[in-house]
Amino acid sequence: MARNTARPLSPHLTIWRWGPHMLVSILHRATGIGLTVGGLLLLTWFMLALAGGAQGWETFTGFLNWKLGPVPLILLGLVALTWAFFQHTLSGIRHLIMDIGAGFELRTNKTMAYMTMIGSVLLTAVFWAVLLGKGA
Repeated sequence: MARNTARPLSPHLTIWRWGPHMLVSILHRATGIGLTVGGLLLLTWFMLALAGGAQGWETFTGFLNWKLGPVPLILLGLVALTWAFFQHTLSGIRHLIMDIGAGFELRTNKTMAYMTMIGSVLLTAVFWAVLLGKGA
């Protein structure tokens, strides 16, 4: 198919100035992928542990045993999965607001993007503070 030279080419990312709204949009896609892969693996293991009897359940709960202290890499992965959940949820709410036609003004859009990023970090911190506080 021949290109119509009278029409301009689509702009590339290099001509756009990066902003928080672009980052949140990319994070929404990335966290969706992360939740799909990581969450599905964890959920599958959980379901197999339920179906596998006492030994399978003990293995799964041993993985999440907070009294002995979690393995730092496992804890980091679970915190990342939790952050991805909150980031994706808040970003989804932001997109829902934009879908109804609100929040397109540049200042409002940037504010919502910053609130999404800050909110996800705060909600993750509160979630894990409560979770680890109950385990002590």
